[in-house]
Amino acid sequence: MKLALWGTRGSLPSPRPGTMRYGGNTSCVEIRTADGSVVVLDAGSGIQRLPDFSELHRIDILLSHLHMDHILGLGFFGALFQPELEVHVWGPPSTTLDLRARLTRYLSPPLFPVRLRDLPCRLFLHDAPRGTFDLPGATVTADLVCHPGPTLGYRIEADGATVAYLPDHEPALGADPFPGRPQWTSGFALMAGADLLIHDAQYTDAEYPAHVGWGHSGLGQALVLAEATGVGCLIGFHHDPEHNDRQLDRLYTDAACDRQWSFELVPAMEGSAFTLGRQGPMAATA
Repeated sequence: MKLALWGTRGSLPSPRPGTMRYGGNTSCVEIRTADGSVVVLDAGSGIQRLPDFSELHRIDILLSHLHMDHILGLGFFGALFQPELEVHVWGPPSTTLDLRARLTRYLSPPLFPVRLRDLPCRLFLHDAPRGTFDLPGATVTADLVCHPGPTLGYRIEADGATVAYLPDHEPALGADPFPGRPQWTSGFALMAGADLLIHDAQYTDAEYPAHVGWGHSGLGQALVLAEATGVGCLIGFHHDPEHNDRQLDRLYTDAACDRQWSFELVPAMEGSAFTLGRQGPMAATA
């Protein structure tokens, strides 16, 4: 399984000189399995950086939720304009409107010039089921996690490796102490034993108290959660738009020196790539 990070920023695209190394695009992750299948996690502004998919006949996009920073790039994704390409979009279920109706609110005037119904690809929209379902080349488990509005975390298993993706997640909300028992910790089963955990770490620990209930974690919370769930590697994700490269360098250097963690700690960096296999996650330069 090969994984690439195309958008690592949270809440708001923040491209500027001070964010060039960690990236300013919002959430988007690409997974390619050994059989050539492609799964895209979220459609933030980073989705525009994905390579050409003209050699494929199908792509699956898993949306964690429909906040704008996670769907902002959808209308700019070139795959949606390839007439012969089959694009399956999966998103969290709602008790009021299906996924098509909710995405149409964005992909239509006055917010966007091209209507969802006019996209030339072969488009299929699915309310993702809570539980396990199969995609070409991968098995996916989805479950609701703690974040404002219907929000899913995903566990993707392929080629003997497991990735957990929880980009917007506040499991510490209302939990004292944190983390508590596994059955009472949001997203615990999705993360447990994963080779690679991509998890919300938007705030510093000092910043988190002013943002309780906003749906995001401090890095310290992500670290203790990764320790509790026994993952092999934690990628701190969804960087705050106010945090520049120097601040993130300092934050992650301090976290790595704070104690001897049982997992590898990697800050999400736009353009970085990972290969997952028997030897565990290995970073490579994109």
